[in-house]
Order: sequence, then C-alpha cells, then structure tokens
Amino acid sequence: MELWLLVILLGLITYFIVKRSVANISQTPVWLLWLVLMTPGLIWCGWSLAFGEDQPIPPILIVGPLVTCPLLYWWLIQLWRPKPEQNQSSNNYNTRSQYPPSSTAKSSEQRQLSPISKSEETALRNCFPWGLYYLQQIDYRPQAILCLGKLRGVPEEAYTRIKTNVEEAFGDRFLVIFQESLQGKPFFALVANPFHKSPQQPTDPLTRPIIAVSLLLISLFTTTVIGVQISGTDWSQVQSDPMVLLQGLPYSLGIVSILGCHELSHYLTAIYYKIRTTLPYFIPDMFFLGTLGAFIQKRSPIPHRKALFDVAIAGTIMGLVVTVPLLLWGLSLSHIVELPEQSNFLNFEALNPRFSFLLSLLGKIALGSQLVPGVAIALHPLAVAGYIGLIFTALKLMPVGKLDGGSIVHAVFGQLTAFNIGQVTRLLMFLLALIQRDFLIFAIILLLLPPGDQPALNDVTELDNWRDISGFLCLILLISILLPLPEAVAQWLNI
Repeated sequence: MELWLLVILLGLITYFIVKRSVANISQTPVWLLWLVLMTPGLIWCGWSLAFGEDQPIPPILIVGPLVTCPLLYWWLIQLWRPKPEQNQSSNNYNTRSQYPPSSTAKSSEQRQLSPISKSEETALRNCFPWGLYYLQQIDYRPQAILCLGKLRGVPEEAYTRIKTNVEEAFGDRFLVIFQESLQGKPFFALVANPFHKSPQQPTDPLTRPIIAVSLLLISLFTTTVIGVQISGTDWSQVQSDPMVLLQGLPYSLGIVSILGCHELSHYLTAIYYKIRTTLPYFIPDMFFLGTLGAFIQKRSPIPHRKALFDVAIAGTIMGLVVTVPLLLWGLSLSHIVELPEQSNFLNFEALNPRFSFLLSLLGKIALGSQLVPGVAIALHPLAVAGYIGLIFTALKLMPVGKLDGGSIVHAVFGQLTAFNIGQVTRLLMFLLALIQRDFLIFAIILLLLPPGDQPALNDVTELDNWRDISGFLCLILLISILLPLPEAVAQWLNI
C-alpha cells in the first residue's frame, strides 16, 4: 500500500513536470507522455499487488519497460514537434542549440529567421574581440542566434568580455549562452531573454511569504500527526487528550529542520549569485511521512558552472550538518530488538542498519556494544527523522537531471557527460533493484524525473580543483549511504 501511495504522489508530481517541460517543445498530449512515463511503475506495482511483494518481478518486466518507454517517450515528442516557423516566437532559452550545425552559407530562409537587422549584425560581430574568440559565422536558428568560431583566450574571460559587449549593444534583449558542441568546440548562442521586462509591464511576485509560512505550518501539523503514529500512540488517545500530540514533535521538528535547512541553503546560495528564486515551499502529506519534502524554484538562469555547483552542494552540506547530529541523538534514544527474518529499509520498528554502510557506523557510534550481530534497531521518532534525512540526502545526490547530484556532475563534467551519467545511473539502479527490492522505489523515482538539466549561461568554464574534489566526496557519500555493510567490516565492528 505504501508503494502505491508513493506512485500516486509521484504521478501527480510527474504530470506537472511533464506539462511544464514539454509544452514549449512539442504538441504531444501531456496525458499521453505522462502515461508512458508511469507505465513501468504501474506494471511493477501491479505485479506486487497481484503476486505479493515476496514474488520477484520477472526480468523482462523490468528491462522491457526500461528500454521501450524512454524510446516511446522520445518518439512521441518528435512526432508532434512543431515546425520551425511555429517555434519562432518561443522564449525558452534551453534550446537544442548546444548541437550547432556544420558551417554552411546563410540561405534566404536563414535571413528570414534573423531577429536583427544588417546594422545590428555588424554591431554583433564587433562584440567578439578576435584575440579572445575569433568569430567565423553567424547562423540564425528559430530560437537562437549561433555565433560559431574559435576560442583563443581563457573561457571565463572570453565570456565575461563578450557578454558585456552584447549587453552594451543590445541591452537585456538577449541572453548570452556559452556552450560546447558535440565535437567539444565552444560556441556562443544569443536567445530571446524571457526575463526581459518593459517598464510598463508589472513584475510577477517572486517571494510569497504568506504561502511559504502557511505551507510550513501545515507541514508541521501533518508531520506531528505522523510522528504520533510513529511513536506508537493510538489516535483515540489524541482525541481524548490533545496534549498527546506533543509526542509527535521530536519527529516533526527533526524532519522539518532537516528539509528546511537543506532548501534554505539552496535559497541563500542562489541569492548570493543573484539568481532569482522563490522561497522554500514545503509539500504537506497526510499519508506517508507527513511531507513530501520542500523545494525552491529558480526563475532566472544559472550564470556559470561554479554557481550551479555551489547552489547544489550547499543543500547537501547543510542537510548533513543537521541530519547527522539528530540521527546520532535519535539512535542513542532508540533500543535494540530482535532482527526479523524479513525487513525493508522503511521498517522503523525493526530496522536492519547493515543495509547502509554509513548508517551502520553511526549506529555503532550511538549504541556502542548494544549493536551486535543478529539485532535490529527500533527507531525513536527523532531517529526516524534523521534516518529519513539520510535517505533524502542519498536521493538528492543521485547524478540524474535536476537533482543535486545531477547538477554537481553537470558542473564538474559538463552537460553532455552529465546526461550520459544520468542514463547509466538509471540503468544501474534498476539492476540493483533486481538484487535488492528496497532499491525499487529509487528506480521508479529516477525514471519519473526529467533526464536533462538546463545549461548554465557560461557552460564552458571548468571548476577549480577543490570543487572537483568536493564533487568526488559527494559521490563517496552517496555510495556510503547506499552500499551495504561489507562482511569484513561487520566482523571487525562486531555488528
């Protein structure tokens, strides 16, 4: 039942994600694309409902949907993709311009696509100093002006100089994007600035503190209710004595603090880099954990890969700073029970800590000699909050799409490599789900997420060494959470 509730909730989220991401590039019905993405999860949940969770899913039912559904999804998008003339007025800055065509002479059709005049084209050519970027060709696309040439200077210096020149010549009419082609050649793209506002046009409200505070208070209530259930208190006692709700506060305050600090770190780092973003919004839930998490929504493009990396890793660092102490505290308040024959990673009443290397180490630190072979941990509500924070960290660090891990990999290796790593991660997670059923939920979530991430405006300048090392440490952290405790380490620690 918990798996079905999760699929339903993820289905609602996926519908809005598909509606937002596909509407500008294809006329394919949103419900059809949504159904294709949800088909694997529905098949797997239907199998579990029909034959029970103990019956393994046949490999053909896992590999088949994994292969066919993404291909069908891509084909449906291409089938109803508008013609170039229908896309000419599009504002979407995340175009396919990162794959520029080969050098050809400008045709009359391209000339008709030009959003600038002859004199403006001359001004545009003058924006490119030959000592930094030797401009060879201007190619007009329905959604972008591609400036193709050879990079002769430092990427960051070239982008800063050319961006300044374009802004002096055209104001905020265009966004200047600096990317690499499939052949690894840097090129510039000018796209219509969707964030350009005329003086007479009112600005949409960015921060809505009343909504943010209301969602926070509702989430505090829903997590408190779930916390009461986790503590083992019967709901009839709450009806007779409302003060019993206080027993749900350890879980409620713990999980809200972890999620809130994670998203608040994203928010503050984005503000530091002058990225327009909303306040953190919580998502209340009355059926599963009391909340489905929190999120911020960026309303302007990321300026460069350094900002992309810092915004992503800030949430991970601050989330761990809050999660680890709360988890250690909660584990110290937990007690040992007999290890059941079968236990999954959401069995809070008898959790086997050995499924996670990091959780095993933290459990040994908190419980000491109490944690021995053949026992499980009955988690205190505060430990449940910390444990969910740890699982939440692992999910966010998955190197897929717009997850923190996907942004970190994008910032370190570039957009194209990050896309390929994300696809491999999805495949590996499904293979792990064949071995360990607990990974099935992770596999479903990763399948429902969009595979790609929007490029930074300067998507060429690479990171410095310490950021590369920090990204590698995030990968080690992800592995330490998902990796089961090795037998040799278990014997050494007597767990």
